[in-house]
Amino acid sequence: MRGLARGAVTLAVLLGAWQGLVWLTGLPRYLLPGPLAVAEAMQRQAPLLLQHGLTTLTEILLGLVGGVVLGSLSALTLARFRAAQRWLMPLLVVSQAIPVFALAPLLVLWLGYGMASKIAMAVLIIYFPVTTALFDGLRRTDPGWLDLARTMGATPAATLWAIRLPAALPAFWSGVRVAAAVAPIGAVIGEWVGSSSGLGYLMLHANARMQIDLLFAAVLVLGLFAVALYAAVNALARRALPWQSDTQPAGGLNG
Repeated sequence: MRGLARGAVTLAVLLGAWQGLVWLTGLPRYLLPGPLAVAEAMQRQAPLLLQHGLTTLTEILLGLVGGVVLGSLSALTLARFRAAQRWLMPLLVVSQAIPVFALAPLLVLWLGYGMASKIAMAVLIIYFPVTTALFDGLRRTDPGWLDLARTMGATPAATLWAIRLPAALPAFWSGVRVAAAVAPIGAVIGEWVGSSSGLGYLMLHANARMQIDLLFAAVLVLGLFAVALYAAVNALARRALPWQSDTQPAGGLNG
């Protein structure tokens, strides 16, 4: 409850500062609409925002699932086979050196203007943090546990599934949290490059028509999606890791 109260206070302060900036600068509504104007646009254009929002949310969720599954399989392969580390790790690093904006037009060209190209873009953005987080967790297993497994005659595959993977779950869920936060980026970038629906598509058309209040409304809806998705992943992580509790730095304030 205290966390919700702090969040509400922070949101109220930000909205107040936003409205104060609009009043002080006197900027016209087509340059910087106030929060009241944006709220009015959200209410007036609710069916439109819902229609495009569902498209983007579907792309985000499918991209998140695909990126997590693909990243997890890659991390397990890297941890299980040393040859995979020599061949796949350089490709993994190089893939992140290429800007996603450069790949978006190609994905739209190859996969079309539908959801497939947007899901693929989300998968590309999610894939790296999940892979690196899980692989790092698999490499950092307590050496004592690995020595015990070898002493008891466990095979490398059994050691991976019974010891290394459970020990890497905290790192894995940290990667999934990051993935949940960046998943909307991939979907929106794909919609900006080429689409016929989605919040990114709606933002471009609202900007071209100088409907800046609608543009801000679409951005807020996208932000709500990101916050809700992060909260859902965080709740899943807490249920999956019941033995791991949140800790507070020494000397921190209680509450």
